Amino acid sequence: MSKRLYIETVGCQMNLLDSELVVAALREAGYELVDHPRQADTVLFNTCSVRQHAEDKIYSALGRLKHAKEHDPHKIIGVVGCMAQKDQRLIFERAPFVDLVVGPGQLHQIPRLLEEIAAGSGPRLEVSLDRKAGSRLEVEQSFESYDPLRDPRMRPNPYQAFVRIMIGCDKFCTYCIVPRVRGPEQSRDPAHIEAEVRRLVDQGCREVTLLGQTVNSYRYQAGDRRWRLSDLMIQLHEIEGLDRIRFVTNYPRDMTDDLLEAVRDLPKVMPYLHVPAQSGSDRVLRRMKRGYTVAEYREMLARIRQTVPQAAVTSDFIVGFCGETQSEFAETIELVRQGRFKNSFIFKYSPRPDTKSHQHLPDDVPDDVKRRRNNELLAIQNAISEALNRPFLGRQVEVLVVGPSKAARKQGAAGASLQLTGRTPCDRIVVFDGNPRQIGQLLPVRVYDVNGFTLFSEVVTRHVGPQVFQLQL
Repeated sequence: MSKRLYIETVGCQMNLLDSELVVAALREAGYELVDHPRQADTVLFNTCSVRQHAEDKIYSALGRLKHAKEHDPHKIIGVVGCMAQKDQRLIFERAPFVDLVVGPGQLHQIPRLLEEIAAGSGPRLEVSLDRKAGSRLEVEQSFESYDPLRDPRMRPNPYQAFVRIMIGCDKFCTYCIVPRVRGPEQSRDPAHIEAEVRRLVDQGCREVTLLGQTVNSYRYQAGDRRWRLSDLMIQLHEIEGLDRIRFVTNYPRDMTDDLLEAVRDLPKVMPYLHVPAQSGSDRVLRRMKRGYTVAEYREMLARIRQTVPQAAVTSDFIVGFCGETQSEFAETIELVRQGRFKNSFIFKYSPRPDTKSHQHLPDDVPDDVKRRRNNELLAIQNAISEALNRPFLGRQVEVLVVGPSKAARKQGAAGASLQLTGRTPCDRIVVFDGNPRQIGQLLPVRVYDVNGFTLFSEVVTRHVGPQVFQLQL
């Protein structure tokens, strides 16, 4: 009998990858993916704990399933990922009908746990050790990297894939829950990473994005040989059939010269660098325990632009952090204006239980002030993004075509002609009119209009004598 699975994912690229891998494993166990929890025998929520809103969304979704569970007691409901690791038994207390709580370090156990629950074992809880519950080695071993064989059917498109090169984080920023829910920093064996990328390329993948909480902190030692991220990229660059390599997210202090030189010198490594600043005030950065000053961040930006002039740099900012004054916020505005980021992800501070800022710093910036600062900084960044896109007018860029645009999907467009989307090497979103045969190709397009978020383009045509024809597909 077919087993029907519904999974909902909240959060970052790590969560998207985790969901892909879990679904692939469950398909191997005979599960069929469905589009709505009402249709499913098993409902899983892959969760995020970075902001309160993400957790509230999951608890609301669980509440909506209470009656479905009463109607069908055999329906299995599970909470997996970061919120599972953080809240553990609290999830059962708030939602007693939940059957499964699994942290990100135990995802590989899900197929077995679901079998046991279906056989009548009762609710199951599987999580990793707390950071203080054992030696570093014991805690590391309780957070197992989950990287099984890949299934191209589980990706949004078969031409792009996330590849985890490390798990965990040791930075311990005062506002951040990640070191607790994702565990200690651990880098994967480069041989295993290369083998995974080769399998992905064999499946038709053309672009990989290397993932880590602080991806440029990657370090791996085997005997006398030591790999940095730059060494890993040199190794992956040799894989035939792989066209593009990206990597996120970067930590400012680990943006080393060897890494920038690899971005400059390796054609397959895309000139796109996401390096969160979080604040433009040294006082706020100290309260956040970010480990660098604004001057050091600016020096890093200068090295990026000197070494890789064509690089697009993006950032993250938190507004309304504990004690943030108007003058400190003004310093963040100044960094955004001077930094000229391609775009920035801007968030209102959300206190997370068991973080140092929650324990020791009052959340004393009113919500309406946070909202105003968020909107003000976003407006400044949007204007910069549009200004940086204008020089692309009339230029030819190369895009990896990934599928129908958001507008085309919303309209249900199909047929021989539809609006397609792709990304430039510097990660700008491009839309253009094309046809389904172009999906998965690297195509030259010429930009005829822009806004702060999108380059509007048309496929470049070639001239042969008096004839004009589109590039062969």
